[in-house]
Amino acid sequence: MLEQLTQLAQQFGVESVVKNNAIPNEQNDAVIQEASGSIFSGLQKIASEGGVEQLASLFQGNNAQNATNPVVQKLTEQLTGSLGQKFGINSETAAGVAANLIPQILSSLVNKAKDPNDSSFQISDIIAAISGSGANGSSIMDAVSKYGGQFGLDQNADGKVDISDAMAAVSGKSGGIGSILGKLFGK
Repeated sequence: MLEQLTQLAQQFGVESVVKNNAIPNEQNDAVIQEASGSIFSGLQKIASEGGVEQLASLFQGNNAQNATNPVVQKLTEQLTGSLGQKFGINSETAAGVAANLIPQILSSLVNKAKDPNDSSFQISDIIAAISGSGANGSSIMDAVSKYGGQFGLDQNADGKVDISDAMAAVSGKSGGIGSILGKLFGK
């Protein structure tokens, strides 16, 4: 996933970074790498701190490009700080670069994940990449259980999303597990 984020950062970094006279040309690649790395580590940190609901909100509507979304705000603040600290970029320039890049990259990431015709990003791959394994993965599943009913994931209408619903999904009664994850994340 980091490679795909880097490609998106390079794509959107032309205007924000490369054509920005306040950023020395010899730092362009490093700044773009920092943007993609910052997004990846920021998403991992949010997941590890139990912010699964916040991450799920990115996949609803146009939240990924909304500067007031808590995830977008956190990632923008994180990138602003690291650009100033690592590259000596003044705070106004760093904030402008971050405020421009973060929503564009996240929005593109989410749109690609939601697009059934684009296999470069899958929601399940994004979840796996940012959650790692073990307890974080289970916290994502806890969120699926908690909020799944709101997204029509309760296959047997028993008021909870559990293994029975997963079995119904896997057996094909509801379009498969991909359909369930798609419903959860608005795909």
